[in-house]
Parts: sequence; C-alpha cells; structure tokens
Amino acid sequence: IGRPIANTQIYVLDPSMQPVPIGVTGELYIGGAGLARGYLNRPELTDERFVPNPFSNTPGARLYRSGDRARVRADGTIDYLGRADHQVKLRGFRIELGEIEAVLAGHTAVKSVVVTVQDLPSGSQRLVCYVVTSTPVSSDELRTWLRKTLPDYMVPSVYMMLERLPLTPNGKIDHRALPSPDARPAGDDPQAVAPRNATEALLHDIWSDLLNLPTISIHDSFFDLGGHSMLALELVRRIKSSFGLDMAVCDVFRLADIQSMARALK
Repeated sequence: IGRPIANTQIYVLDPSMQPVPIGVTGELYIGGAGLARGYLNRPELTDERFVPNPFSNTPGARLYRSGDRARVRADGTIDYLGRADHQVKLRGFRIELGEIEAVLAGHTAVKSVVVTVQDLPSGSQRLVCYVVTSTPVSSDELRTWLRKTLPDYMVPSVYMMLERLPLTPNGKIDHRALPSPDARPAGDDPQAVAPRNATEALLHDIWSDLLNLPTISIHDSFFDLGGHSMLALELVRRIKSSFGLDMAVCDVFRLADIQSMARALK
C-alpha cells in the first residue's frame, strides 16, 4: 500500500505497541495531522481505537489503531495483510461485527448469534445474521431491535434462523459451515407473500437477480435485503428496460417494496 503521505506517520506495532522488525507482521497504527478526533457519538469505540501516541512529544497526540495487519518491507513500503480483528469495511463504513452481535444478544429471545459479511455476485456485500432463538422471533423484530441502538448501515440485511450454530472441534464458530442465504429453499419463509400479478412477478425477478435472493416477499424492503444506492441505480435502469418507464433513484427509496413499486408502475 506504499508509504505514508505528507504529515502522516505509520507504525507497525506488536501487542505491546513496540515497533516490529522489518518483514514481521504487526498491527497498523496511523498518526499525524490528518487524524480524526474520534468516532461520532461513540465514545467507547473512540477510546478503544484512538490511543495515546508513545512516539510523539506533542501533548495529547494520539494514534489510530486500524485493526489492519501489515509489515514493512526493507525499502520502507508497507504490505497490507488483512484484518487483525472482527472489524470489516462495508460500503465505506468500518463496522465491528461483534458490536452487532452484542446488541442482538441483548434480545430476550436470542440464545446465540453470529454476523458475517457475504460477497455477492454483483460485487457488493451485505451483512448476514445467523440466529439461534429460544422463542420464535421475526427478522423484522430483530431489525427493529437493532435500529434502537445502531445506525442503519450496521443493521444486517438477511437473517437466518438456525437450530444451532456450527462449531469446530475446539468449540469455536465454524464460519465455513454456516449455510449460505442463497441455499435457503424457496417458500421457507412463512411471512413471505408471493407476487400476485405480472408486474409484481417481473419486479420480483429483477430484485431477485440484483440481490441474489431466490425468494422475496412483495412486502420486503429493497434496502433491508441488502440494496444500496449503487444497486438502486441498476434497478432503475432495469425497470426502464423492462417496463419502458422512467423511475428516479429517489423513487426506489420512497417505494421500497415490490407491492408499492408495482402500483406506481401500473
């Protein structure tokens, strides 16, 4: 990933915040004039990520603990080697998956939960939540619970209810054994309402292809299912191609489910 830009310092440190030798993997810390003051309205995360700078004589100087694994080459350039923690970057936002899991674990019906990021064929990504519950609970109820605490970009798009989470022999979550949301058989969602006319059916096919979901209820929100502004642009293009009608991106936000969109297209 090159070298630090002007007025920026980059350190690759070990768990004791000591510089690692050339070629040895450590965690990437960032300092300098461009460093932010912290996360907006998230003091606990700010305290965790923005730490005192032991290499600076400036009072109050801090480093940003990126959570990225890196190493410094002999020529001073830096190799990025992936994440060191449970943090991901989704559509420009850094997200702590553990924070989502912790909020969901506070729901009285949730026994265990794990949140992952799924790569879609479209090139986009979405958050997927796997939940084991003690009593039946709907995905809409879980979304509402999360939105009381978290911003929308941290609310998973897909919820899969499991009898138990798959574990490795040493008792950790086996992420590779988690079922793909795409493997869910059609018609397994008792709350799903199938298309009732040709317009809804064609919209369903367009949504299904864009979102890579085999079954979508006509009442599901495009954005709750993983849609975002870039996919909304493609949706508008396909609607014009299929129906011969113009629709603005703002209409996708306003008419966020198939039923509403079908009524507007008639």
